[in-house]
Amino acid sequence: MQAHRDSWSPAQPEAPVVVITGATSGIGELAAIDLARRGAHLVLTARSRERAEATMRRIRQVAPETVLDVVTADFADLASTRRAGAEINDRFACVDLLINNAGVHTMSQRTTVDGLPEMVAVNYLAPWLLTGTVLPALRRADSARVITVASEASRRHGTLRIPEDLTDTEPFTALQSSPIYGKTKLLDIMFTVELAERLANTAISAMCLNPGYNTTGLGRELRFAAPLERILRALNIGNPHNGAGLIVRIATENGLKSGGYYSGKTAHLVTPVAPANDPATRQRLWQATAELLITKGYSGAF
Repeated sequence: MQAHRDSWSPAQPEAPVVVITGATSGIGELAAIDLARRGAHLVLTARSRERAEATMRRIRQVAPETVLDVVTADFADLASTRRAGAEINDRFACVDLLINNAGVHTMSQRTTVDGLPEMVAVNYLAPWLLTGTVLPALRRADSARVITVASEASRRHGTLRIPEDLTDTEPFTALQSSPIYGKTKLLDIMFTVELAERLANTAISAMCLNPGYNTTGLGRELRFAAPLERILRALNIGNPHNGAGLIVRIATENGLKSGGYYSGKTAHLVTPVAPANDPATRQRLWQATAELLITKGYSGAF
């Protein structure tokens, strides 16, 4: 399929349709720019049209012929997430590539409009719901790929509790936030591996990746984030181009393993932390997620 070649021609009407979330900043925007250079038809999700238009201008500076579309979505809102997926299904004949990149690391507990913990909602439930809603468009492609940005922070996830973690809105401090963030990334890995299993007999593959440490958007809620980011960049630590490059590599290379968790510049396979490789736990998480979304009125995502 074209979406998995090393380069695509923007002049071709059949340019692969690539949906990318979190593309208006950070590694998502850098990956979108690179994919545009390779000839992708980009569909950007954004919370605001203004931010999307700023990204579109940056993309057109380097790839003026790129076909660009925008779908408004707030991934802290399940209804908005579902509407975005439905809009993508309605507007596009198929989706060749879905990149679940949007994420958040909050320094304190915030509860969404659905009464859910924000980090869990944005980092895990939204990709789960969006992927399920976009699945018909993915099936309409000759072959398709779902890529979810995870993290090695998953190895510091504390104690995993299913289904309690999906709805736990207990307050936490900035110091307590990291294991919760790591837990959401573990959930992303478990989602990817289980999704790959469930789509094994289809033309859709699923992978996840560790983008490494990136300074872009570092600790937005920390008072010292800006000066710390400048220091790290001066030391050449956390170059966001590395994370974006891995996203693009997973998006374009052939021969990758569905269900694989990739890391590093060479996109090497990484063994995820337990219990990501335990089928029973993954299935329990999948069922708990489906049941939670049903209680919120979003049945039939998968």
